[in-house]
Amino acid sequence: MEYAESILDLVGRTPLVRVGRLTRDLGPRERQPLVLAKLEALNPGGSVKDRIGLPMIEAAEREGLLHPGGTIVEPTSGNTGHGLAIAAALKGYRCIFVMADKQSAEKQAVLRAYGAEVVLCPTNVAPESPESYYSVAARLARDIPGAFKPDQYWNEANPRAHEATTGPEIWGQTEGRITHLVASVGTGGTITGAARFLRARRPDLVVVGADPEGSVLSGDTARPYLTEGIGEDFFPGTFDPALVDRWVRVSDRDAFAMARRITREEGILAGESSGTAMVAALEVAAELTGRGAGRDAVVVTILPDGGRSYLSKLYNDEWMRANGLLASAGGGATLRDLLVAHRHGKQLPDVVLARTTESVGAAIHRLQEFGISQMPVSEDGEGAALAGLVGSVSETGLLQRAYRDPRTVERTVGEVMDPPLPQVGDTATIDAAFALLEGGASAVLATRAERPAGVVTKLDLLEFLAHHPRLGS
Repeated sequence: MEYAESILDLVGRTPLVRVGRLTRDLGPRERQPLVLAKLEALNPGGSVKDRIGLPMIEAAEREGLLHPGGTIVEPTSGNTGHGLAIAAALKGYRCIFVMADKQSAEKQAVLRAYGAEVVLCPTNVAPESPESYYSVAARLARDIPGAFKPDQYWNEANPRAHEATTGPEIWGQTEGRITHLVASVGTGGTITGAARFLRARRPDLVVVGADPEGSVLSGDTARPYLTEGIGEDFFPGTFDPALVDRWVRVSDRDAFAMARRITREEGILAGESSGTAMVAALEVAAELTGRGAGRDAVVVTILPDGGRSYLSKLYNDEWMRANGLLASAGGGATLRDLLVAHRHGKQLPDVVLARTTESVGAAIHRLQEFGISQMPVSEDGEGAALAGLVGSVSETGLLQRAYRDPRTVERTVGEVMDPPLPQVGDTATIDAAFALLEGGASAVLATRAERPAGVVTKLDLLEFLAHHPRLGS
């Protein structure tokens, strides 16, 4: 019979797979390097961090820092927590994981599934802030009796685990032919440990770090970014920057787009840190191909985890659009574009207004006259300035009032009007109008130079999209 003694025995020995479709545009195949991806999502906990969970716990046990019945407290983006939680479940330790609130709901749910407690902290605070997930974890580890914080950012068992497993696996799987190692960097344990092993055997190995824009590791100014699990706003002690020969800095947009391409073109469900690493790997491969140095090159990139932890974000079109990472159906068209198309061939004023002092019956007649369903209401006679707009009327609202009380048509508009329509500058994209309409607004008032420029309804937006179907392509 063939079986593992426990799930921990199945950590590591992840396969390499050729990346053959994402490289199609790099040039003739015979001139390209061999690009291989190491699939760390096939670890039991779904990420490269499975490799460091047990080693950090066992090192703490040997050093007398963690005793039976103790509590493991760790700041994590999720994946290290998964690795620790698996080992802790088998060894009987309580776990408390402290996470930044930008981490996906799936990662939090998985940790709780293992019986761990999850504490969320704000993302956009300095590491030294009492609210940061580093500080909160340190405080909990200090105050809870019998608690131990593995601290993957400063624990040497982290890079040692990769020097003992990840590096040797890559060397054996490539039969020593690897020429370039590409990895996204967070704690730096993976790239440091693997590179130490590989460079000891191949001194000319080129090590490439992939880093999100907004991470200080590659020399950028620290600022918020959406990519999870990699990049930092400080230099971890587990990272040896001297081992990295060059950096490729990757935007959130490029990382997320590449992760989706990996999934759809290579059939590998990937997370955004894998997208970051692949962007860098393909840049290296393109350079090697361009200068005729690709034939004998072997580029290995480590894909840290899969995409199941990011279904609510990376693979959620609405979330992607809301964060500016995915083109909308509007394709960048503005409200001015929509208004011009709507008026084409029609004799319509920019805005048809109702006045507060006129009768509801007169307003209904104007709605019918121009074939419209919404009107802003002006307090002055002309209503040329936004400041004069004090409300709005609609066919739906007037119908509801008139049906309940037929005498409504004899009242003034000012007595029955609804609140003013939300305003959006006409140079804004139609995405802005869609967001307001989807949120419950009956119509949107487009503005230009402090004056009303037009009213946009749901039907107007639908007609525009129907006549411009290629905008989002």
